[in-house]
Amino acid sequence: MNEVAATALEQTELISAIDTVWVSICAAIIFLMEGGFALLEAGFVRSKNAMSIIAKVIIDIVFGGLAFYTIGFGIAYGTSNGWFAFDMGILEHDLGLDLTVSNQLFWFIQLGFAIAAISIVSGAVAERMKVWTYALFVVVFCAIMYPMAANWVWNPNGWLALRGFNDFAGSAAVHAMGGFAALAAAMVLGPRLGKYDTNGNPIAIPGHNLPLAAVGGFILWFGWFAFNPGSTLGAVGNWELIGTIATNTFLASAAGGASTMFYTYFRYGQIDITMTINGVLAGLVAVTAGCNIVSPGSAIIIGLIAGVLVDLAVIYIDKIKIDDPVGAIAVHGVNGLFGTIAVGLFAEEGGLFFGGGTSLLLTQTIGVLTIAIFSFVVTFILMILLKKTIGIRVNRSEENAGIDAVTFGVEAYTSFE
Repeated sequence: MNEVAATALEQTELISAIDTVWVSICAAIIFLMEGGFALLEAGFVRSKNAMSIIAKVIIDIVFGGLAFYTIGFGIAYGTSNGWFAFDMGILEHDLGLDLTVSNQLFWFIQLGFAIAAISIVSGAVAERMKVWTYALFVVVFCAIMYPMAANWVWNPNGWLALRGFNDFAGSAAVHAMGGFAALAAAMVLGPRLGKYDTNGNPIAIPGHNLPLAAVGGFILWFGWFAFNPGSTLGAVGNWELIGTIATNTFLASAAGGASTMFYTYFRYGQIDITMTINGVLAGLVAVTAGCNIVSPGSAIIIGLIAGVLVDLAVIYIDKIKIDDPVGAIAVHGVNGLFGTIAVGLFAEEGGLFFGGGTSLLLTQTIGVLTIAIFSFVVTFILMILLKKTIGIRVNRSEENAGIDAVTFGVEAYTSFE
């Protein structure tokens, strides 16, 4: 090997080493976001069901992870016909993504996205869904449903990727996908006992531990600075892009929290801190699609809109008698939809507000509506089938007693008397 070739090989290996460290750190932090989901959702439900939420998030990881390994990853990133791929397992061949990290590490960071998507559903079905039925749904979601959306968006041959669809870190493929699955599941399950009075008016069922929920929110907030920048899949040559993404991610989240604070104060006369937590998350969800191609000013505008939109959506969803204990549908479904469409408005190149016309806006709208409708319809049908066969909901006495004591034989908080 001559000196020039040896130098080139060393440079290639150095780039791969640096990018591997970057992606490994981001993947680990994204995995930690599951702890955020668990704490946030546990705090937003009653104490008698706190452990069942922890169990559902563990199910997301273990059952969803195995399903994504054996089937899902190949469907998402195998040789695609535009809609689907028939490969299985972690593929050894070139995925066509110009990766400088191994396929195994790419699988691991993508695993974080898959289990984040299904964890959105766990909150919307809290306090009333059977654990083993939920586990079965997780397997189907992570093996087939989510991977199909990922194929369309991120596979080089996916039909949305070829059309120029921009969903950098998953406002559509992760959040709208999970949010509209959550909507369908909550509709089929029905509301919790005591959620509505005899006249159909909603009755508030407060979460039992708001500091716990806030800690979960902070963990998710922290994790988003790996979720979005980590989607560069490499650090070398991407330092400016990583800085842009991190800045936009923060600005949108801060704007989301601020607008929710102001909105709830002027609407209700008090700041709703639980809604503010969701306002921050709404800003994060909304900017995730376009964090790579919008300006900091646009990121702030996107976050401001998301922070108000999440409150309006929560109120409307409650009004039409869909019970979502943690606001997952509003945070992830509604704002995943909004954030993806916002790319077509605010993208610095191709956005309608920046002289780009309607082409990108049309592509973004078609893409996210397709994903949302696909997720909703398949989940609705699957939940109906499960309801008519093995059942999806715990019985009345179990729901009144709490899932923790009946299903797990433990309580989140024990006395020492």
